[in-house]
Amino acid sequence: MGVPISQMWTVATYVLSQKLRGRKRYPLVLMLEPLFRCNLACAGCGKIQYPAHILKQQLTPEQCFKAVDECGAPMVSIPGGEPLLHPQIKEIVEGLVARKKYIYLCTNALLLKEKIDLFTPSKYLTFSVHMDGEREHHDFSVCREGGFDIAIEGVKEAVKRGFRVTTNTTLFDGADPVSVRRFFDQMMELGVEGMMLSPGYSYEKAPDQQHFLGKAKTRKLFSLILSNRNQKWHFNQSPLFLEFLMGRRSYECTPWGMPTYNIFGWQKPCYLLQDGYADTFAELLQSTQWQNYGAESGNPKCANCMVHSGYEASAVNDTFSSIRGLLATARATLFGGSYANSSASEELQTSAGAAGGSSHGPVVPLKVSATPIKQREKVSV
Repeated sequence: MGVPISQMWTVATYVLSQKLRGRKRYPLVLMLEPLFRCNLACAGCGKIQYPAHILKQQLTPEQCFKAVDECGAPMVSIPGGEPLLHPQIKEIVEGLVARKKYIYLCTNALLLKEKIDLFTPSKYLTFSVHMDGEREHHDFSVCREGGFDIAIEGVKEAVKRGFRVTTNTTLFDGADPVSVRRFFDQMMELGVEGMMLSPGYSYEKAPDQQHFLGKAKTRKLFSLILSNRNQKWHFNQSPLFLEFLMGRRSYECTPWGMPTYNIFGWQKPCYLLQDGYADTFAELLQSTQWQNYGAESGNPKCANCMVHSGYEASAVNDTFSSIRGLLATARATLFGGSYANSSASEELQTSAGAAGGSSHGPVVPLKVSATPIKQREKVSV
């Protein structure tokens, strides 16, 4: 089971309480970005392409706590940038643990072994380690040779010390499903609690604009990866969201489900788009023109999005909106399922044969867009 019972119970009671109050729009996970600077420069990232004076800024612990209290979501994801670069990350995490929030500290793990003594194992703290596939594919994705091996050492150390650890994998066009499935086996052998998956989103600021997945390719890729599933795999996500990625379910986006707070304020309308900012969470909910977002709106920025920050909250809402959704979630959570698919199995075998028995599938290097981008100033941390 990829999510502990205590966390599932907290989320379930929270969602049911929101429904009993008649709230149509409520947050499930707060995306708390305390800084944008990073020690990597991934070609698919849209969060680090800021000028140096922005990259030097960061939220204070007090600003983080105010946002968390104002939002009220039971879970807090701390992405970035690289959160372990924040000089007060220890205080931020301790304050959120004291508030009994389930925290996912997202990290590329390059600094995890060095910084791990700052933290104490807790059921409320999970290190969510960015791992984009097997060694060669991961290193291409993060544009750093040796990044995979350093991250693996960080994962091993955190698991050994009793921390909750999950992996967070973003898949782009060109991902090899055979290699990804092998990667899942490797991660489970390390003893991680579970894995999280999402297709990449085409950030306007991302240097590489050529390898983001459209919806048809997303469904095809995730169906190949997640069909005929190894029962040893555990996912730290809604099983209905994974079925959505496979093309087995259809959802509308709920961008308010994972609101974002960063140095600019409350970001409109979601973690992925930047169409203005609000000073308070209440203002975010009231002033955002929600009808202008999501695939159904016709907004071209939303047309191909199937990212967890827009749709996982939709899947969780589905769980608690009907008996059918609740039973489907319970069945998948308690009993798993292989999602048998003979055509997917045949295609995987063909793909594996085409790889010629090599130790890894085909790797598509991320190419920088022809559009020139200003070279970032060096930032001292």
